[in-house]
Amino acid sequence: MSSMKTAQKLVKQLSRISEGTTFCYSDLAIEPHEYFSAAKALERLIGKGFIKRVSTGIFYKPKQTVFGEIRPKEEELVKPYLFDDGKRRAYITGTTLYNRMGLTTQVPATIKIASRDKRIFASIGSLKGKPVKSYVDVTDENYPLLELLDALKDFKQIPDLDKKAGIALLKDRLNKLAIKEKRQLLKYALHYPPRVRAFLGAILETAILETIHQVGKHGVRELEVLKESLNPLSTYTYGLSKDLLPTVENWNLK
Repeated sequence: MSSMKTAQKLVKQLSRISEGTTFCYSDLAIEPHEYFSAAKALERLIGKGFIKRVSTGIFYKPKQTVFGEIRPKEEELVKPYLFDDGKRRAYITGTTLYNRMGLTTQVPATIKIASRDKRIFASIGSLKGKPVKSYVDVTDENYPLLELLDALKDFKQIPDLDKKAGIALLKDRLNKLAIKEKRQLLKYALHYPPRVRAFLGAILETAILETIHQVGKHGVRELEVLKESLNPLSTYTYGLSKDLLPTVENWNLK
């Protein structure tokens, strides 16, 4: 295929990509023999301002407003690092996640990227990403559940956290999970530290009647499995009281 046809093919594909969305070579239908022509075509499009380069091999379509160009959000800029061949292998965690969840107003200088099977570093201008280990394999289906478990794990370390509001927010998110999601969450929790299992159990038990209604007796048995996974002699310090979470004593939380 000629360079002109490759360029036309790219422009057609790029026209279907939303403004403010990042993409890389793997997102484009480029044959191996077209890579050289495609690279040249992308350079020309960068020169014209049609697209911009985030970092090596990663680009985005700038979004124009009456106030000028809007740079993609941080999570959009990091997105290419979260996938391999179109499959999610990682997710953003840490303070960046907790800010998005509404648990803190703090914005960190470095984004944490969680993956089970690889260490992911990102460098996008002034934006930096560093790796942390996820407790289970990451997929497009399960990462929202892992985000919830991470929030429980890091609850004590979340900056500027209002504990009462934070518990209410997490409880609300947990209660909104579908039956299948709630069961999966309980299974994933078994891979997390004991304090996370205890905290999750305490929050779910505060709404036990609603839990029975949503997940049935099977769901309650799974909650019992969560408790059986804990050492009855261990205590877990979160700085919580019965006023904040009525079931703390049942799960050896304090």
